[in-house]
Amino acid sequence: MKIKSARLLVMMLCLSLSYSVNSAIPNVTAQGKPFPSLAPMLKKVNSAVVNIATYSTKQALVNPLLNDPFFRHFFDIPEQGNLQQKAPQKRQKSAGSGVIINAQDGIVMTNYHVIKDADEVQVSLIDGRSYKAKIIGSDPELDIAILSIKAKKLTQVTISESILLEVGDFVVAIGNPFGLGQTVTTGIVSALGRSGLGIEGYENFIQTDASINPGNSGGALVNLNGELVGINTAIIAPAGGNIGIGFAIPINMAEASMQKIIKYGEVKRGQIGVSIQDITRDLSEALGLENGQLGVLVAGVTKGSPAEKAGLIPGDIITGVDGQLTKSTGQLRSQIGLKSIGDTVKVTLLHNGIKKTVDVGIGKPQTLSTADSSGELHPLLEGVSFANNNKGQGVKVTEVQANSPAAYSGLEEGDLIIATNKHSVDDLLSFKKALGLAKNSILLQVNRNGMSLFIAIR
Repeated sequence: MKIKSARLLVMMLCLSLSYSVNSAIPNVTAQGKPFPSLAPMLKKVNSAVVNIATYSTKQALVNPLLNDPFFRHFFDIPEQGNLQQKAPQKRQKSAGSGVIINAQDGIVMTNYHVIKDADEVQVSLIDGRSYKAKIIGSDPELDIAILSIKAKKLTQVTISESILLEVGDFVVAIGNPFGLGQTVTTGIVSALGRSGLGIEGYENFIQTDASINPGNSGGALVNLNGELVGINTAIIAPAGGNIGIGFAIPINMAEASMQKIIKYGEVKRGQIGVSIQDITRDLSEALGLENGQLGVLVAGVTKGSPAEKAGLIPGDIITGVDGQLTKSTGQLRSQIGLKSIGDTVKVTLLHNGIKKTVDVGIGKPQTLSTADSSGELHPLLEGVSFANNNKGQGVKVTEVQANSPAAYSGLEEGDLIIATNKHSVDDLLSFKKALGLAKNSILLQVNRNGMSLFIAIR
């Protein structure tokens, strides 16, 4: 009995101590300063992030068997014409997010896929107000859309320079996941310059582990100062939910697109007049590049283009634009896509192995024409047949056998070889002479359907 009483006393003391400790947890540091909190920043930013509801009308699906006359006859279903055309229309609602960029004019930025095919767009503010929005314009290739609402006393977000972001910077994602209402999640910048995902035409994403879910699209990605650095756009979600890999469009790209949409109602992008490809290991060895050399290979140059006027030639390696590193074709397309027709960019490149910087204008889109180059004959080309080009210079590939080294490397029937190992190919004779210079690998420059590209065969 005494033992039980002692145990009970100990438990009461423990509970009493636990309660005393919890109730005594300070809300300030030892120096008397409050603990860090995002609340003050969010109070200024939250009102600039909006919820977007879109409404669209779609025809309900009808079982196609009902339109099959044999099926109707077998089950004695009366003739009713095309049932699909008579199917009732359904009103559908979708949810997304947006950011107020200009409070005075009521300009809201969101993703194009949020408002795509919408008959009506409603923008709801955090204070409960709701407005019907007008779609000013969109940029599907970047996945940006610009809306306007007629409202007073709006709050706009401050725009930061997303090019100043670094991996490891803290960021906050604000949006409307699953239509729940405004939600805040935190994380860091996991990576920069992500491309090749096949999500958009122009990809140079900020990758973050801040939770982004369906409905967050078009919402804000801000830094700890509450400045907008990106527009939340997509996630990798093999299980259908967030796994910590989300992507946002850098705000400098989105803002450049917005300015064009507001001014012209659409986005017109220029080109410098090159066809490009990423540098593979085989291409790097064939070109004699240093191990680890980053950049984008110029595969072809359009005649009369700004690139040709600036002195670019096939085989050049573009390593940077306007002081920013260029690591992939997707990144280069985005760097050029930011500019307007008539602008000039400083392109850093390796030209015949020598580093140089040249000014290149942004011109109107053109079709890449065939560039003169080089070619040759070799054991690595076993299983490939060639013929002179009856329509001009070069050697035509007339057959590529399956499982041959050339087939594995990507050479295709119909390709026109215009250069080999950086030597121009005029005909089979010059092709054979150029091939005699190769030992363990062959670098071919080919023209395929009007586009120029390099192929390395090892």
